[in-house]
Amino acid sequence: MNISGSFLSWKRQLALLAGMIIAANCLAQENTSPNGPAKVELRQADGRWQLYVNHQPFFVKGAGLEFGDQEKLAAAGGNSFRTWRTDNGQETGRQVLDRAQKNGLYVAMGLDVAGERQGFDYSDSNAVAKQLAEIKSQVLQYKDHPALLMWDIGNELNLNSQNPKVWDAVNEISKMIHQVDPNHPTTTSVAGVNKELVDEIKSRAPDLDFLSVQSYSDIVNLPGELHDSGWNGPYLVTEWGATGHWECGKTSWGAPIEDDSSVKASLYRKRYEAAIAADSTNCLGSYVFLWGQKQERTPTWYGMFLPFGQETEAVDVMQDIWTGHWPEFRSPQLKGFWLDGKSSFQNVHLNAGGNYTAKVQVQSPDNAPVTYVWNIMEESQAQTIGGDFESQPADMPDLVSPNHTGGAQINAPTKPGAYRLFVYALDNHGKGAYANIPFYVDAKPSAVATTSAINSVHGE
Repeated sequence: MNISGSFLSWKRQLALLAGMIIAANCLAQENTSPNGPAKVELRQADGRWQLYVNHQPFFVKGAGLEFGDQEKLAAAGGNSFRTWRTDNGQETGRQVLDRAQKNGLYVAMGLDVAGERQGFDYSDSNAVAKQLAEIKSQVLQYKDHPALLMWDIGNELNLNSQNPKVWDAVNEISKMIHQVDPNHPTTTSVAGVNKELVDEIKSRAPDLDFLSVQSYSDIVNLPGELHDSGWNGPYLVTEWGATGHWECGKTSWGAPIEDDSSVKASLYRKRYEAAIAADSTNCLGSYVFLWGQKQERTPTWYGMFLPFGQETEAVDVMQDIWTGHWPEFRSPQLKGFWLDGKSSFQNVHLNAGGNYTAKVQVQSPDNAPVTYVWNIMEESQAQTIGGDFESQPADMPDLVSPNHTGGAQINAPTKPGAYRLFVYALDNHGKGAYANIPFYVDAKPSAVATTSAINSVHGE
């Protein structure tokens, strides 16, 4: 036996082994480095489903955010946000992801898949192929960004949809993503769940890694609905929040009645505890809606921020849920709002051109001074669904004269029809509360009609 030769061979083996270990470490560092893609996995352990990001457990504490404030989301304890498309018209997908990385946030990147309700024909193979190619180019562009968490393929594609081939297209998109991007899971966001929908997705889109569900007032029933529909796998809640304008009470003339900011905040907590925190087996987390502001039936219905930028009580609640701590300064709280002595549930009728009193009761937990902003708008006539774009009715602030006691004098519009009175209570910490009352303006009685009514009372 040549001892010196064996010794040299052993040294070479050690060097080779060391090189392999260094290479493996470099590869692992590449997958978790600030400049490389995050490795996102879905695992099941002890019967519980959970996301892992770079080998660490990750429960989504997120919000739907397209034009909202990422920095405030991070400060409130959020760890992720979702989008509905890659480029939102104000920022490119790259800018969105770069900013998220700076803020320590991960992005559930939405892929804008056309809906049947928007006129797309999923029986048109050429159109489907063209859409697949467009989405592939987006995936290739952003798949290696370190702030990317997952791909959300389409939004509420089941809404007003009849053609089940949409799920074939979703499956092909998911397969394409898995071929070019091994690091990020795929999902699709649906509006509610039922057995027929779940059966279609299971059959036609089995390549999806998990299901995402969007629900509002009915979210408290989500765990039971998922069970009844036959979905026993992992899921994410990608939209939830205020009671939907299609779920609430309405006035006698059909105007939906919106909860005030404090009622909404209370419902956010109850719904989170009932539907998200309650399921530690299959729920991967949630994205509350909406971290920002938008016009959808009203300028305040779904946004957790005011049109002027102030945070509302819903933001305070989510920070407490995510971190276990309230913010240093709490938002003003709405205690009551009346127009002509009536609340929003009392079918408020005003006479055209008449003068009326409005009163609001607000409590500031930090005793911060509160200023009030008042406004009247015509009732929105939008019939859009699924969060599609709506135009905001024109402001009519000149019809309101605030007083020094937290109230205002209202001059009813002269044109008969449906309107809303809005009040915003703003403090000096960037916080605010709000409420609105729908009201109907009746035509002013004519002089002849008034005389006839008086004569009839006197028996003339």
